[in-house]
Amino acid sequence: MTSDVNLSRMGEPNDHRPAVTLALVLVDLQRDFCPGGALAVPAGNDVIPVLNAVARQAQKHRAVLYASRDWHPAESRHFVSSGGSWPTHCVAGTPGAKFHQALQLPRSTGIVDKGVDPDSDGYSVFDGTLPDGTGLLDDLQRQGIQHLIIGGLATDYCVRHSVLDARHHGFQVTVLTDGIAAVDLAQGDGTRALDEMRRAGATLQVSTSLTWS
Repeated sequence: MTSDVNLSRMGEPNDHRPAVTLALVLVDLQRDFCPGGALAVPAGNDVIPVLNAVARQAQKHRAVLYASRDWHPAESRHFVSSGGSWPTHCVAGTPGAKFHQALQLPRSTGIVDKGVDPDSDGYSVFDGTLPDGTGLLDDLQRQGIQHLIIGGLATDYCVRHSVLDARHHGFQVTVLTDGIAAVDLAQGDGTRALDEMRRAGATLQVSTSLTWS
């Protein structure tokens, strides 16, 4: 694990832009991905209180917040029923697609829908769009965001793809190791995903070691 990251000075004012250039991205904290759901991550419930605490701190320190959700059409090729790899889950508008009932999202949180295209897996948050149709990358660049803190589900799929895409686009990335959980379809998938994210340049860190000021 790399050294702690101080989040208090991630940018300087430029053209009246606030100094904070940090965003918290919460990935797919939905009912279907938590115990009892259609595609449950075994420890999915455990990350919710961790990420609620981080979200409160992020809001206090003026970070931008996003929460992604799988928002698949019922006929998505992502599903086994249409030739894909996964059981039907997070179908747009269904109870399983709702955010976990214990998740506490500030009202200002930007909701990013992904997996909307029936021909797309939609693993990465960068495949998603905000309610007005703006892509996440465009919105991050518009706001001058430079650093993403990422947590959510699942480590070896949507978190992994999101982190690797973020690094590809040049963002500094901190992955919250106590705010993620793996599916581990094959033993060790989660560990291998963490290693891949680290090699890509992401910082792996527990939430309690974030220094906000």
